Amino acid sequence: MIHLKINNNVVAVPAGTSVLNAAKSIGVDIPSMCYLEGNRNHPSCMVCIVKDLRSHTLFPSCAMPVETDMDIVTNDEEVRNARKDALELLLSDHVGDCEAPCRTACPAFMDIPKMNRLIASGNHLDALKVVKEEIALPFILGHICTAPCEKVCRRKQVDNPVSICLLKRFTAFNDSKEQTNYLPQKEKSTNKKVAIIGAGLAGLSCAFHLQKLGHSCIVFESNAEAGGTLLQVSPNEMPKEIIDIEVELIKALGAEFRLNTKVTPEQFKSEIQKSFDAIVFTSGDITKTNVGEFGLNANPTGLIADKASFMVDSSGIFACGSTLFPLKMAVKAVAHGKETAFSVHKFLGGKPVSNRYDRFNSKFGLLQPSEIIEYLKESVEVDVVAPKGGRLAGFTAEEAVQEAKRCLHCDCRKPNTCKLRLYADEYKIDRKKYLLGERNTLKKHFQHETVVYEPEKCIKCGLCIEITSKNKELTGLTYIGRGFDVRVDIPFNRELGEALTQTAKECVDACPTGAISFKV
Repeated sequence: MIHLKINNNVVAVPAGTSVLNAAKSIGVDIPSMCYLEGNRNHPSCMVCIVKDLRSHTLFPSCAMPVETDMDIVTNDEEVRNARKDALELLLSDHVGDCEAPCRTACPAFMDIPKMNRLIASGNHLDALKVVKEEIALPFILGHICTAPCEKVCRRKQVDNPVSICLLKRFTAFNDSKEQTNYLPQKEKSTNKKVAIIGAGLAGLSCAFHLQKLGHSCIVFESNAEAGGTLLQVSPNEMPKEIIDIEVELIKALGAEFRLNTKVTPEQFKSEIQKSFDAIVFTSGDITKTNVGEFGLNANPTGLIADKASFMVDSSGIFACGSTLFPLKMAVKAVAHGKETAFSVHKFLGGKPVSNRYDRFNSKFGLLQPSEIIEYLKESVEVDVVAPKGGRLAGFTAEEAVQEAKRCLHCDCRKPNTCKLRLYADEYKIDRKKYLLGERNTLKKHFQHETVVYEPEKCIKCGLCIEITSKNKELTGLTYIGRGFDVRVDIPFNRELGEALTQTAKECVDACPTGAISFKV
């Protein structure tokens, strides 16, 4: 047995054990991207760097066998900075978006490409489930949203943007037409009660998501109907019954509505503050009311709340929507309500209240002309589909499928499991630090039944080459080129379907980035 120290802990492991696995044996996790148990590893990523205090040298722990009396440090400032440099170098020639431009432009952060893929394949209920993960009121927003997502859609570089807003509306319309009345699964009850003051867009959205998270909600509304400013929308833009459909679904989820109930400062202090575990103000424009009587801080535009958490004060009072400042975009009010719900959820669970979407996001900008051709491999070349019944009527199922197929699928298929993104986020890297000259040109290998390969997302770890070789694929994947120009590609100008005949899933599972991923 070899004896050494790792972070001042004495370790005894068999000779030949890597430092990485020696650390793992005592519960010390060292980040790695190019290492996979059971395969030969080529220490190319350098993310698993550690330091030996005997010589003060840095080395990749996945490739270094243990030595007697090593004194290893796995996470001091020098080691972390070296890993950060390694990640920044890997990202210097990484061409890919962690999230599609349409999703990052959507204030509610809806997974638009995934919705499009599901509609295109005829899985309309699953598409609605994706929509309702982020958007409580898709039927309403499908009529009145100004669609900031469509303004950044890369399909504009081909002809016209995908009609994302109408597709979102279609999922809700199809649900109501089929009388499915889909309700998302609720978390186990927390036995916590939340008062929501105001039943406009933000309040309805907040109630929807809080109910999903297991909390009970009572919505107080001074008017005779829920909807707030929605009730002022012309029927030529959105029929009134659509509001009723959305409100009834929120009621079916468990929310209680107390209409014709104006909350006074006296009632707020004597009843609501004492009876509820958290309170959310979503009552619209409050500049004309005496908010000082509620004991809350305000400025000329509305209540003052933390920008990231929507918390007004630490006692459990929150505010969102036009209660804070005038919102011109309906989808922003819906997004406010959702994010406030998650902040309330954290507060009620005794966790720090923080922004839910503060994550690293790689992006590369506009497509080059040759890249448009690559992206069209996953799409169709037809221009935008116009609903035959007019925009108010929206898409039929057939039209929705045709329009959804126009999506270029700019998103990464592994946004939550890509190690490059996870570590970039953990180490707070500067993506532009080592960017030099023009970026590489994107290419997609799409000629496979289930898998897509995007070489410009590859970190050249060689795991897929090892896997295809070990399993005796006829062509498999291989290194092509030398030096800085080396790339992982398909030999002999063959197609991806010929390279991955039996190892597609294993390669997808092993790939540390989104370079090799499933299509759906």
